[in-house]
Amino acid sequence: MSGSAETGGPPSTAGAAMHGFAAELFPICRSLTGDGVRETLARIAERIPLEVTEVPTGTRVLDWTVPREWNIRGAWIRGPDGETVLDFADSNLHVVGYSVPVHATLDRAELAARVHTLPDHEDWIPYRTSYYEETWGFCMEHRRFEALPEGDYEVRIDSTLEDGSLTYGECVLPGSIGEEVLVSCHVCHPSLANDNLSGIAAATWLAARLAAREHRYTYRFLFVPGTIGSIAWLARNEERVGAVRHGLVLAGVGDGGSINYKRSRRGDAAIDRAVEHVLAHRESPSAIRDFTPYGYDERQYGSPGFDLPVGCLMRTPWGEYPQYHTSADDLDFLQPEGLTDTLETLLAVVDVLEGNRAYRNLSPKGEPQLGRRGLYDAVGGRVDRRSATLALLWVLNQSDGGHDLLAIAGRAGMEFELVRWAADRLLDVDLLAEVDAEMGA
Repeated sequence: MSGSAETGGPPSTAGAAMHGFAAELFPICRSLTGDGVRETLARIAERIPLEVTEVPTGTRVLDWTVPREWNIRGAWIRGPDGETVLDFADSNLHVVGYSVPVHATLDRAELAARVHTLPDHEDWIPYRTSYYEETWGFCMEHRRFEALPEGDYEVRIDSTLEDGSLTYGECVLPGSIGEEVLVSCHVCHPSLANDNLSGIAAATWLAARLAAREHRYTYRFLFVPGTIGSIAWLARNEERVGAVRHGLVLAGVGDGGSINYKRSRRGDAAIDRAVEHVLAHRESPSAIRDFTPYGYDERQYGSPGFDLPVGCLMRTPWGEYPQYHTSADDLDFLQPEGLTDTLETLLAVVDVLEGNRAYRNLSPKGEPQLGRRGLYDAVGGRVDRRSATLALLWVLNQSDGGHDLLAIAGRAGMEFELVRWAADRLLDVDLLAEVDAEMGA
């Protein structure tokens, strides 16, 4: 399907709906592989068109190999008196991700070696995984673990680790040209609302908005398990990645912090300039960070063999809020207002990417007479006539084929929308011609 009433409507009202979608997905136990990922993708597919790909266990993907598939039915710890002191049904963070099946009896000291807690946050459950080492373990509140008496404990993890596949989803929205905008988010975390579900919700809602309107670029949305999911996609699509002109990884985009943008590996790609322009003209605070080869999947898309222009949009960056990778990253931590603000920012970035062009002034010797072409009448429709006139002059002066509109807006200190308006008016009177080669890709 290409959207629904839930994903429609103005961005300003979308936060509550995105939060509701996160709440729907929150109980699902996602991991690097498994039925939780498939169920999550099925829910996404109810809202946007989605193609699901299965990559079999053992498949070589670049320098990696797809691991065995992990699924879990339940887990528990029973105390010396037979009472259940931990139950996976209460939180899917209670089990270390990818734990192998186990049924054993341990004394308290042996149990302590298998239980992860957070002494600094005694009532929170940590999130831990062991994707590529076959082991097992539990996670629980430190305060509750400390209260456990000496004695023997029966433990059970009812899981499977067997040949299967890695699963990812792909939503492609064709545009009028073949060049692509890549939007990626990870789908491998269990009940973590900001560091997982916020990116899924924002990507889904952005895709639904774009599916309902015309656009120049083709938009490719990837819902992939972290690291190996993007690597698998790259390995399977090496012949296609040359079409990617701009890209964003969405991660941690729903908390109450301000927006942070991490530049692409290139540092000055068009996506970097577009996001920085949008953020510079917002009233709310924001921050720009340089690229580092650590973080989310932008480091895979930006690995030197691909060097795709993909940045990362976040709110509070990963690891810089105490709730990160804990049970406190819950639906109360996820803010509808933050989700709304993220979606509005993404739509503004899309508008810049869609509208950015490079032009050549067709009357470059001296300033062309604007009045006899009716351009002063066009200016009269603008609230700020002086700024509108100046925008026309800036576009004429800088349109030598070597500056795109985004560069002109930056040099003029103007919002992109005004510069784009000026270019459209000059096109109407045949004072500009578009340059075929795209700038800053």
